Amino acid sequence: PQRAPVPCASPSAPRSSMHFILLSALCSVSVAVLLKLAPRWRLDMPQLVMWNYLAAGTLCWFLLSPPLDSLAQRGTPWWALTGLALVMPSLFLVLAACVRVAGIVRTDVAQRLSLLLSLVAAFTLFGEQASTLKLLGLALGLAAIAGIVVRPDRGGPSPAGGGNALGLLLVVWAGFALVDVMLKLIAQSGTASIASLQVVFVAAFLLMLGWQLVRHWRGLVEFNGRNLAGGLLLGVLNFGNILFYVWAHQALPDSPAVVFAAMNIGVVVLGTLVGVFAFGEKTGRWNRLAIVLAVVAIALIALAP
Repeated sequence: PQRAPVPCASPSAPRSSMHFILLSALCSVSVAVLLKLAPRWRLDMPQLVMWNYLAAGTLCWFLLSPPLDSLAQRGTPWWALTGLALVMPSLFLVLAACVRVAGIVRTDVAQRLSLLLSLVAAFTLFGEQASTLKLLGLALGLAAIAGIVVRPDRGGPSPAGGGNALGLLLVVWAGFALVDVMLKLIAQSGTASIASLQVVFVAAFLLMLGWQLVRHWRGLVEFNGRNLAGGLLLGVLNFGNILFYVWAHQALPDSPAVVFAAMNIGVVVLGTLVGVFAFGEKTGRWNRLAIVLAVVAIALIALAP
């Protein structure tokens, strides 16, 4: 998974309405669904993540035409780009484990509420002013995090690996915030966001390829067409989340806060519907309250002046 940056300069996209936001949210939730189904289909997650970055890098190159010349300027934060190439595939593997153990509903909420830590970073590192609405959204969001990590149905049997859910949810929460902060640091350096993603996609693929070759050499895994197909599909969905989000900002250039809020709230709502009705995931009363608080918090933070 990766955050879709708001493009500073990107190719023209078809002018349209907010259906781009819906498509972006659908792609995001579809990624979670594929991660949920991967163990049932006996897919190897590290291979899926590897092929995902091959697909994402290829699509980024042909559809967004990243301005790679911006990488040649002095001050390009190669340390941050290298860090992202390590953090993003690692976080993808954690996300897959979290979806399996904690479910789509709680994982999607934790992922979207990572904006709380990003907001704290904006206040402390980037000099953003803390308005009353943003502070209120931050408080409600922290309450939502407390509610979402509560295991539903405490009286029932614990799911396999249920004891790891709390730790995985917190890693997802903090990990996506770390990605946000690193992307903002890269953007502040003057490096084009799309160019930085292109580099990270390629570097992440090469790093994952090296790891998979070692696993194959040690006899731990075999390359096969099933994992290739699953990984390429994952990459298409993953990149689709970014592409439609970029196009949504281009279609509504004067309403970035609306795009941001609608996207994140859409993922929370769609993820909840899919998790509960398609996979029968249980949510306790604290989880349900947390979902409502998360939606309100995202709206307050995004729409605050």
